[in-house]
Amino acid sequence: MRTRQNMLIEKAIELLQKLIAAPSFSSEEELTAQLIEKWFLEFNIPYKRVKNNVYALNKHFDKEKPTLLLNSHHDTVKPNSAYTKDPFKPHISDGKLFGLGSNDAGGCLVSLIAAFTYFYEGKNLNHNLIIAATAEEESSGPNGLNSLLPILPRIDVAIVGEPTLMNLAIAEKGLVIFDAIVTGTPSHAAHPNSNNAIYNTIGVLEWFKNYTFPKKSEVLGEVKLTVTQINGGSQHNVVPASVQLVIDVRVNDRYHNKEIAEILSSQAPCELTPRSLRLNSSSIDKDHPLVQSGIALGRTTYGSPTLSDQAALSCPSLKLGPGDSTRSHTANEYIYIEEIEEGIDLYIKILDTFLKN
Repeated sequence: MRTRQNMLIEKAIELLQKLIAAPSFSSEEELTAQLIEKWFLEFNIPYKRVKNNVYALNKHFDKEKPTLLLNSHHDTVKPNSAYTKDPFKPHISDGKLFGLGSNDAGGCLVSLIAAFTYFYEGKNLNHNLIIAATAEEESSGPNGLNSLLPILPRIDVAIVGEPTLMNLAIAEKGLVIFDAIVTGTPSHAAHPNSNNAIYNTIGVLEWFKNYTFPKKSEVLGEVKLTVTQINGGSQHNVVPASVQLVIDVRVNDRYHNKEIAEILSSQAPCELTPRSLRLNSSSIDKDHPLVQSGIALGRTTYGSPTLSDQAALSCPSLKLGPGDSTRSHTANEYIYIEEIEEGIDLYIKILDTFLKN
């Protein structure tokens, strides 16, 4: 007998194939937004679209109840040069669905949409449900989830769909990018110069290499600081006035980004400017009923080193989804069909326990 859940699984896999075939780079998600709209039209679910963000509320939404947000993104990065398969041609082989965005985060998105549809008409749920398929996650752009939140009803807790092998990422590192300048005295290369900006950079790089933040997180470990870019000089015979560095700092839940900026700005042996302080770390208490619902189903908890739209949320949030984060942004990206099937099943089981207790 074909159950409603099996039908939703089939429809979700069909939707993912259509999403793969529609290029949706960050800020260019018009086609995938239209495909998501068609899902809601097919299931007679009222929805709204704001730019390329599409969202819907459960049928019996009650303003007096707390609200659970189900969110994932439908934008992708651009395919890298190592692809040997057409990134926009969905192809199933050996149980794998290949295509750009299949794993990050198409499988999560269609699984959450299916789970929302499953509960859409549910009565007497203890939380409202909102599904939000959002844009510009990969670029942390201005027209993604962060632009939608002021329009949505108040959110009390959230599930953010990212590939976690359906384990429970109860914390996520934040991110601060710093632009650094190491200065010196510009001069002709033929003349003595004891204040060469490039040589001065050696000590600065050593300082960043050896620097550690004292507060460690039980879930997320240490703050990770990495120099990721360096640029200086324009001619072979000119000592430059400065060298530019880029510093990537992944922040644990023991620090706020503002605190990280204050510490480094006061201690680093060079001039530092943070690009943004808004991408803070995220977490949810391990004892939260949503997490406990997953633990009861045998799922494990961990801390995620990668950034997601959780950074836009101020409420407790759980990162959870089918697929494997290590496949994200790789050539010939794929997700197993059985991972989508398991993802929908586990989302429904976790939500069933959480929404009805």
